[in-house]
Amino acid sequence: MEQRVSLVTLGVSDLKRSREFYERLGWRRSVAKAEGVVFFQAGGMALALFPRHELAKDANIAPDGQGFNGIALAYNTRNRAEVDSVLKEAAAAGATVLKPAQEAFWGGYSGYFSDPDGFLWEVAWNPDFPMAEDGSIRIPD
Repeated sequence: MEQRVSLVTLGVSDLKRSREFYERLGWRRSVAKAEGVVFFQAGGMALALFPRHELAKDANIAPDGQGFNGIALAYNTRNRAEVDSVLKEAAAAGATVLKPAQEAFWGGYSGYFSDPDGFLWEVAWNPDFPMAEDGSIRIPD
C-alpha cells in the first residue's frame, strides 16, 4: 500500500447544514451535481460529507457512535497570526471554538474548533513544517 490519504469522509447528521457550514468558511464545492454527497477539493486530497447513517451502512457498522471519536483534522497556516484569523472565521461560520489559540508545547501556536457535527479541527502554525505555495506541507525526515 502506498503511503497517502486521498479522501477524508465525514459522516454528518445533516448534509445541507454541513455543506452550508463549509461553504461559509469559503470552501468551494466540487462535483456540484453529485447527489447525497458533497465534495471539496482540499489541496492534493479531498474532503467528503456523507450522511452518517449512509456511511455506517456502507461500512457495515452501527451509526450510533457517541463522544470523542479519536480523530482531529488539521488546518495548518502560513503564519501565527493566521491561526487566530481562521478560528474567528470558523466561529463566524457557526463553529464552536473549543480551545482558543495558544502557544503549543511542540513550539508552534494552535487552537481547536468543532464543526456542526462535532468533528474536531486543529488550526495550527508549525514553524517546523514548511508550507508550499499551494498550501501543502512537508513533514521533515
